[in-house]
Amino acid sequence: MTDPSQKLLELLHHPLKSRLYLLWKIPSAFFSGVRMEYADETKAMVSIPYRWFSSNPFNSIYFACLSMAAELSTGILAMLPLYEQTPALSMLITKTEGQFHKKAKGLVTFTCEDGLIIKQCVKEAMTSGKTTSIAARSIGKDAAGNVVATFVFTWSFRIK
Repeated sequence: MTDPSQKLLELLHHPLKSRLYLLWKIPSAFFSGVRMEYADETKAMVSIPYRWFSSNPFNSIYFACLSMAAELSTGILAMLPLYEQTPALSMLITKTEGQFHKKAKGLVTFTCEDGLIIKQCVKEAMTSGKTTSIAARSIGKDAAGNVVATFVFTWSFRIK
């Protein structure tokens, strides 16, 4: 039998199914051009292109679109250990911080490498029955490798 997190990863890596999921669950991400580039249990990469729908009047990517892509890079890693688990857990962002280092033009890719500590936090919530939280960092880089923005999202997990 396939591990539930592997089933979710297969769905996320499928080009059509992942796009349909975005359209159904996060339409603003779909129309902004957000794409999951890579995901496994330890790392997730999500990109956002500079285009009309994601732009601001200053010829760069709108900060909310950057935040959306960064959040998804952490959210994928938070969803993996929760997928089809019993007891069901809820996940919620309780805090967000963002720093903008450079004008975001072109394609920006956000990478979160906190999968293992997120998984441990979820496991702790499941075994203890208490609410747990974790601050997950996502770093956005442009095509040249320059850091454009850094976000930290605090995720909270609790049994439903």
